[in-house]
Amino acid sequence: MNAVIRTEHLVKRFGRVTALDRLDLEVARGETHGFLGPNGAGKSTAIRVLLGMLRSDEGRAELFGADPWKDAAELHRRLAYVPGDVALWPGLTGGETIDLLGRLRGGVDKRRRDELLERFDLDPRKKGRSYSKGNRQKVALVAAFAADVELLLLDEPTSGLDPLMGAVFNECVKEAAAAGRTVLLSSHIMSEVEALCDRVSIIRKGAIVETGTLAEMRHLSRSRVRATLKTPARGLEDHEGVHDLRVDGLDVECNVDAGALDDVLARLAAAGVAGLVCEPASLEQIFMRFYGDELAAKGVQEGNGS
Repeated sequence: MNAVIRTEHLVKRFGRVTALDRLDLEVARGETHGFLGPNGAGKSTAIRVLLGMLRSDEGRAELFGADPWKDAAELHRRLAYVPGDVALWPGLTGGETIDLLGRLRGGVDKRRRDELLERFDLDPRKKGRSYSKGNRQKVALVAAFAADVELLLLDEPTSGLDPLMGAVFNECVKEAAAAGRTVLLSSHIMSEVEALCDRVSIIRKGAIVETGTLAEMRHLSRSRVRATLKTPARGLEDHEGVHDLRVDGLDVECNVDAGALDDVLARLAAAGVAGLVCEPASLEQIFMRFYGDELAAKGVQEGNGS
């Protein structure tokens, strides 16, 4: 794999707290990679190490094969970074800020800049001190997407954006990917990651617990099966691969382990199928595989929106 980002056994401690615990992360050139985990999992700490803002205690971190701590100035010309809470120079206008950030990276495509200002509905004439949180995010996003860079490091970038602007952001990420740029998208919004990313890494307590494409990771969770049958199905009640079975006359609904799906569908077919819906595991269900115990400890039920 031609990796733009690589960490090996990366460790970062803050006193007695281990924020990164032997983190292994790899992002290929031209890939849009989702970095998924709740607040406090270590996503932002990892990105700050990659930016050269923090020095790791153990392990290795590389951007384009270089050390981000030693070569930060050169590497920053090749990347754009958008944090989850953008701070602007209060006396500069949004447009001046975008142009200043662009000059640090060798210039801004003015046509692209103006197009992005319109798409994000941002008035560049206002001073930084007058912008809302959402508009501060827009300034950083316009600067990032207008820059001629190879890598976008996006750390909770849609924080403060409304759904319409979130859709514009999604379009811009897809355009960046189509242009061959590499994107690391750190988020706890699973639908955003699922819609945009080629691969996903799930981080828990500072370590990667699973990585791969969504298709590769679906073996970690169960498919939802709903069927209307012609005759009652047999053998589902005691099937070890069937969970949360509900039967209402000839209507059957259950969750099925990936390894048991063939057998369960064969049993349904034997009963005669009048209607069938089989939904693969979503990224949210896969995520819950690793964080469900923590939510249960806090009294939060899966799917209740908490």
